[in-house]
Amino acid sequence: MWILFAILAALSAAVVVTLSKAGIKHVDSSLAFAIQSVLILIVSWSVVIAQGNLPDVSRIERRVWIYLIIAGVVTCLSSLFSFRALKLGNASQVAPITNASLLFSVILAAVFLKEKVSWQVVMGALLMVAGAIVIAVTKE
Repeated sequence: MWILFAILAALSAAVVVTLSKAGIKHVDSSLAFAIQSVLILIVSWSVVIAQGNLPDVSRIERRVWIYLIIAGVVTCLSSLFSFRALKLGNASQVAPITNASLLFSVILAAVFLKEKVSWQVVMGALLMVAGAIVIAVTKE
């Protein structure tokens, strides 16, 4: 089932890139991100409430809070960088480069989460990064 959700996440990320690029043509990229962030906040908390998970907030451990807060700050930075890149570049070139995060994810998962990484995973990540670079440097 995780594959279905991963594919849906990839598809929705592609839609976000396309809509964001269209939306920031005449708006500052930081302002556009701030507008989307408010909607993300409303939708995400609505889902938590609808699923009945709001009481779980009080049971989250301090260490988990720290991880989630740091991840939230980094998520904001990532989005701000992505929006700025979209403002300055073509979506078809920006998106592959931002998705090169796959390689960094594999490395960080191996180092910090102690996940096993096979040669196939390393090779696949390197090929995806190579493809992203080819797409990004392609002249129009």
